[in-house]
Amino acid sequence: MRRVILSAAMELLKEESLQAITIEAIARKAGVSKATIYRWWSSKASVVIEAFMEHHIIRTPMRHDLHPVTAIVQHWRSLAEHYSGWPGRVVAQILAEGQSDPDVLREFRQHFYHNRRALVAEVFEQARPVLKLDEHADLDEISGMLYAPLYMKLMWGYPPISAAFIKSFPITYFRTLGVDLDEDGNVTDGK
Repeated sequence: MRRVILSAAMELLKEESLQAITIEAIARKAGVSKATIYRWWSSKASVVIEAFMEHHIIRTPMRHDLHPVTAIVQHWRSLAEHYSGWPGRVVAQILAEGQSDPDVLREFRQHFYHNRRALVAEVFEQARPVLKLDEHADLDEISGMLYAPLYMKLMWGYPPISAAFIKSFPITYFRTLGVDLDEDGNVTDGK
């Protein structure tokens, strides 16, 4: 039943804005009562965030069988590609709604941001030996510099997340950190 409800929420998110979706609409689409939804989730935001997470995680993997820099490039590109479509609109709407509803932002941080940030931090730590960084450099800040432009584009809606940006930005970013990469994101300096 949970999966049916989450699927219904995702279908609605493809068609409507987050603000326009209601618990009633999710229940109607899933063929369940509102009480059934409230048995598992405390709010519309809770349902939407969980539905988004399930959809999002499988489409933006972090591979552990690659050089850590290559894994980050591939992860970033999959995230940017995903965000260039309707999922990016959903994230922007969640972040916007969170500005007036601290519970939405807290829930999104707990279920999305903290888990993904921990994953990225782990791989950045593995990549540290090839990054030309000052010994006191904060990897959390360094990784934030990679992801921040993507979220800025989401929030502003301009310029759009283009194929050229998806291809070039992570390469430029890592080259700035002293890592030699080919255009596919593979480390070429032998490390």
